[in-house]
Amino acid sequence: MNTYALTDSWTMTRRELAHWARQPGRVAVGLVFPVMLLLMFGYLVGGGRGVSGDYLDYLLPGMLALTMAFGLESTMLAVTQDVNKGVVDRFRSMPMADGAVLVGRSAADMLQSAVGLAVLLAVAYALGWRAHGGFGAFLGAAGLLLLFRFAMLWIGIHLALVAGRPEMVMAVQILVWPVGFLSNAFATPESMPAWLGALVEWNPMSHTATAVRDLLGAPGGAPGHIWPALLWPLALLAVFFPLAVRRFTRMSR
Repeated sequence: MNTYALTDSWTMTRRELAHWARQPGRVAVGLVFPVMLLLMFGYLVGGGRGVSGDYLDYLLPGMLALTMAFGLESTMLAVTQDVNKGVVDRFRSMPMADGAVLVGRSAADMLQSAVGLAVLLAVAYALGWRAHGGFGAFLGAAGLLLLFRFAMLWIGIHLALVAGRPEMVMAVQILVWPVGFLSNAFATPESMPAWLGALVEWNPMSHTATAVRDLLGAPGGAPGHIWPALLWPLALLAVFFPLAVRRFTRMSR
């Protein structure tokens, strides 16, 4: 049964990858948008209140974490469109493992996220950024970022199934922006009002950004944030992964 589930999930992943080939513009926009944010905040807005040292070193880990939180609308739209167009019903009529559609969708999204990380890192390298930690620390930072993305992805899938209709996705996606910007991606919590800084420090994305800064040897890093950066995504997955699967299973009856 496990072999069949993996095979079905891989088939659904290939289906999503085939959509990339037919819609390269959407993929390109998803890759370019984080680069635009990096350039805008790094050179147009800049400043980095409360940041000591090179601001690009501080900004990049925050932008990498922010990229993992943003860009969920394509996944959410794909899920709601499959539900509303009857694609899920057609798959349900086939001998397919439960949840393979969602797993395939999430696997394709994670591949795109890994490519997005590579593109953003390549642009930062061209701008003069360098990682100051070892290769193992670099891989650890990438792992934390992708784990955070995986957790955010399943939150998005669950919210898409709750929203039910593609036109409702934008309203749900707007909720991601406060989470992203209410963080230490662009400035230190110490430079903010006390009440706002406290909220920022509790943001799971802030823990991920701080841990990544520590692993990459960037200003603003703190070793004590590595465990929260691990535990927060795992806790979110423990809640939203079963909720999404349960919601999908009930819709399939």
